[in-house]
Amino acid sequence: MRSVTYSMSMSLDGYIVGPDGRFDWTAPDPDVFRFWIDEIRDVGVHLMGRRLYETMLYWETAEQDPTLGEAELEWTALWKPLPKVVFSSTLQAVQGNARLASGSVAEEIERLRDEPGEGEIAIGGATLAAEVAAAGLIDEYRAIVYPVLVGGGIPFFPRHERRVDLELVETRTFSSRFVYLRHRVVR
Repeated sequence: MRSVTYSMSMSLDGYIVGPDGRFDWTAPDPDVFRFWIDEIRDVGVHLMGRRLYETMLYWETAEQDPTLGEAELEWTALWKPLPKVVFSSTLQAVQGNARLASGSVAEEIERLRDEPGEGEIAIGGATLAAEVAAAGLIDEYRAIVYPVLVGGGIPFFPRHERRVDLELVETRTFSSRFVYLRHRVVR
């Protein structure tokens, strides 16, 4: 069965976006960017909410930017063809290899798990991840922790009154500044 993973960058105090709505502190160094390139290779489909979809739209035409380096071009070549499912009540249409979800995220995950296909089902965006977590469908949590305290904003982890036991699967330190944490949900 295809696993459901939730991967994002977060501040040391647990937020993906600060109280001012900014996330400029998440600009990755070259090693972190290479890590994200390697991670996306294992993804079969990416589920995201409207805000992340709109943020990632840049990559649909990024290869036209003459200032991009080899790593950014490699990311673009992987991201553009990747199937994406967007959950939004306000968007009427999406671009690139994306489609609007027609049902709930739980129904979409069940459908994706039942159909043939390889690669992980990646969840992007904390709001969507909170819904998936509430349904008990996340198999792994993956975070790159940045050395910054933002004091509030949108939390990486959903704020539910529910316990979830985790098993540490992998850690990695980048440039002695950033730490990757990968935890599997214990079932």
